[in-house]
Amino acid sequence: MKPEIDSAEIERLRRWRLILGSGTAEGTGCQLSEKDGMIDRALQALYGGNDGPAGQNSRERRGGLGASNPNVARWLGDIRKYFPSTVVQVMQQDALERLNLKEMLLEPEMLESVEPDVHLVANLLSLAKVMPNQTKATARMVVRKVVDELLRKLANPTRQAIQGSLNRAVRNRRPRHQEIDWHRTIKANLKHYQPEFKTVIPETRIGFGHKRASLRDIVLCVDQSGSMATSVVYSGIFAAVLASLPAVSTSLVVFDTAVVDLTELLQDPVEVLFGTQLGGGTDINQAVAYCQTLIRRPQETIFVLVSDLFEGGNVNEMEQRVAQLTMAGVQVVALLALNDDGAPCFDHRVAGNFAALGIPAFACTPDLFPDLMAAAINRQSIAQWASRQGIGTASRG
Repeated sequence: MKPEIDSAEIERLRRWRLILGSGTAEGTGCQLSEKDGMIDRALQALYGGNDGPAGQNSRERRGGLGASNPNVARWLGDIRKYFPSTVVQVMQQDALERLNLKEMLLEPEMLESVEPDVHLVANLLSLAKVMPNQTKATARMVVRKVVDELLRKLANPTRQAIQGSLNRAVRNRRPRHQEIDWHRTIKANLKHYQPEFKTVIPETRIGFGHKRASLRDIVLCVDQSGSMATSVVYSGIFAAVLASLPAVSTSLVVFDTAVVDLTELLQDPVEVLFGTQLGGGTDINQAVAYCQTLIRRPQETIFVLVSDLFEGGNVNEMEQRVAQLTMAGVQVVALLALNDDGAPCFDHRVAGNFAALGIPAFACTPDLFPDLMAAAINRQSIAQWASRQGIGTASRG
């Protein structure tokens, strides 16, 4: 009969297992929990295993900031989640040395020579707090270059889709004379053309509707944990474009375990992005609670939650808050990702509960986001819209 191992011994073996890594020589026989497995992978990515010197393995692993290299943003988020801040600071500094990041960050010309993309921006933002001062100006230039390119690509389609859907959404079928949209009215009544009088009888009159400060309120609530890094970049850019449209009122809220309202920065997408703090835990409930305070006209509000739905806070309370929003008339959309990388790992149970509330949860590519918002403004079924696009949505559990 094997002697029982007391809890202190189990904890000692656990610690040695995390120190030694998963190599063949670690010898503890300790089985790691799911959480400890995540901690082990975070340590492995930086320090390597015990099949050789820790530094040797990690030096062979060329880090860098590109899309094809280790996901630095996710890793930074993981270490903030699992280690105390004092340990995180040490690991970040070690990462600058071991993952070949320090050389890039210390030499602005290297940043200038790389091909900038969304992944590079996400990783630069993740490293902003440990970035040397002499490199921050160059990093901002790189981020600005990517943002400007994305704005050129995405701004016009977004404006056209939103403006077109707003025109349809507020079309007035009983307009006063000064409100008549003559172009649409003539087009709608061409079948009533009277040749003998050379005129159109306007049996149907179409107007622009009554002007208001804003026709729709849009609240973007974005998870800024490490796994959502590229989604944060796209969300910030789209929020800035939406904020430039006077017909909609746009708010941008980002969150991890804290909530930050970036709405006042929306005139400059770069400032928005540098206002984020990628990584850390996740408290969706707290974020939704804050967003509830922003909603003044539920029937005219579109609430877009960009998150993988892994809740670190009170999941039951979060789901109740979302249900309250839908019952009040808010149109709620859950985007598991807003990027070109496909659907991430996400909480299927929460997504299924959302589906039971009539809230579709799916990943959306940036090129489809303008059409998605147009469909929401027109109060179309978002689930049906996603189906027409060939996008699979999460199903009820």
